[in-house]
Amino acid sequence: MAMTAEQLIDATCVVCPAQSLPLGQFDVTDRPGPTSRYDPELGCRVDVHTRVPVCVHPYRVGLPPGAYRSGGLPVPTIPEEPPAPTRDALELPDDVTNLEAWIIAVVRAAGPARIHQALAAAETLAGDRFAERDVVIAMRRVLTVELARR
Repeated sequence: MAMTAEQLIDATCVVCPAQSLPLGQFDVTDRPGPTSRYDPELGCRVDVHTRVPVCVHPYRVGLPPGAYRSGGLPVPTIPEEPPAPTRDALELPDDVTNLEAWIIAVVRAAGPARIHQALAAAETLAGDRFAERDVVIAMRRVLTVELARR
């Protein structure tokens, strides 16, 4: 069952093209990197070569990586559970804009039985790299959105 537009907005980053575009109207890559950047005119990340909007967190948008817009790849049936975070997604980011996505990756990788320990560890690790205010904002969003879907 596909997510509603509202659920998709809640599930994705504020710079994700899924905030304003339907599935299939943007590409999905496996992680943030130098090939995508935020475009203030479009209000989302874009591929620096193709200028196509791109989501960099497949486990949040619920689709595997693919050239849905640029290559015409059909959007697959959305599974009940989103794809598991990759190993790269579990690396603490350097950029605070990826903090929320990292916490979600940690929570999903931990599973329901270890969620409390994962949240505590994520908060501690994030606090060593980012300002307390940024960590609190990311944790609140994860707690209100990600945990509500469980």
